[in-house]
Amino acid sequence: MLRLDPGETRIRDARRFDVHVGGGEFNVAYALSNCFDLRTAVITALADNEVGSLMRSLIRHGGVDTSMISWSDDGGTGGLARNGLNFTERGYGMRPAFGVSDRAQSAASRMAPGDVDWEAVFTGRGARWLHTGGVFTTLSESTLRLTLQAVRAAKKHGAVVSYDVNFRPSLWQALGDYEAHTRIVHQIFEHVDILITNEPEYRLSIGEPPPTDDLPSRDQFARMTEDVHKRFPQVSLIAATQRRTTSASTNDWAAVAWTPHDGLIHSSTHESLDILDRVGAGDSFVAGLAYGLLTAQTLEWSLELGVAHGALVMTTPGDTSSARRTEVEALAARRGIVAVR
Repeated sequence: MLRLDPGETRIRDARRFDVHVGGGEFNVAYALSNCFDLRTAVITALADNEVGSLMRSLIRHGGVDTSMISWSDDGGTGGLARNGLNFTERGYGMRPAFGVSDRAQSAASRMAPGDVDWEAVFTGRGARWLHTGGVFTTLSESTLRLTLQAVRAAKKHGAVVSYDVNFRPSLWQALGDYEAHTRIVHQIFEHVDILITNEPEYRLSIGEPPPTDDLPSRDQFARMTEDVHKRFPQVSLIAATQRRTTSASTNDWAAVAWTPHDGLIHSSTHESLDILDRVGAGDSFVAGLAYGLLTAQTLEWSLELGVAHGALVMTTPGDTSSARRTEVEALAARRGIVAVR
C-alpha cells in the first residue's frame, strides 16, 4: 500500500503528506534486501497508472525484485482496480498511533488462484522461502484461496513457509462468513513452518474466541505453543514480539520463540525504548529473525537480530527498514551507541 504520513500533525489537520510504501509481507522482503543484502522479490498486483508506477519505484529503492508484479487495468477512473492507500499517524506521548486504510477493490485484493506461476517461482527462480500473512490472505475470498495455493506449492518444492497472523478485525468483517474462512486459514496453517503470532490473534484466526484470563503475555504464549504443536505438528518455530507500552513514544520491546527441541527462548528486553514510528516493527522483527535462520545462525542470535532490527526501524519514519546490518548486529550485541564520523 501507499502510506501517506502527516508527520507530527493529525490526518484531519494535514495539508501535506510524506509518501512511503509498506505492507506486512512486503516490509519483510524490503528489509531482507535493503538491510541484510539478500535477494528478495514481491508477488502482488498494482493498478496500471502513475500511482502504481510510484509504488514500484519505491519498492525498487530497497532492491526488491518487481518483475513478478502484475498490472491491472484501472478502467481510467479506478473503478476496475485501485492501489491501496494507508493514512497513518505515528502517535506521540499519550496519543497512540492511528491508521485509516483505503484499500477496497485494490488490484492486490483481486488476485486469485491461477494468477501466479508457482512452478516458475520455486523451480525457475529457485525461491527457498515464502513469507506471507494474515493481511494479504484476508483481503478477499480469492486471496484466501491464492494463499492456500501458494503455501501448498512452496511445500511441494521444499521451501520454508513463514506466516505472520496479523489478525485485522476490519478485514475479517469485510470478508464475511467468518466460520467458512477460518477453515481455509486452518488449511493454510497446515503448511506453515514458522508461525508469527500471539495467542489472541491465533485463536481468532482459527475461529475460536480469544483468551479472557489475565495471564501475562509470555504465559499466554507458552500455552498457545502447546495448542499449535498439537494441531499443527509440522510447525517448527513459533515467535512473537512482546511490547509493554508506557506511551506512544516509549515502549519496552522484546520477543519470545518456541521450538519442539528447545522449548521457550526469550530475547533480551530493550527497556524504555524511544520510538519515532512504531509501524512496521513487527515485520522488521520477522526480517531479522529470517536473516539469522537463512544464514544458519543460532535461534538465540536470530531472535536478538529480530528484536534489534525492530528497535532500529522504530527510530525512522515509514514502515520499511533504513538500518544497516552492522547496526543491527551491534545493537543485538549491546555494544552501545557510538557516533560515527
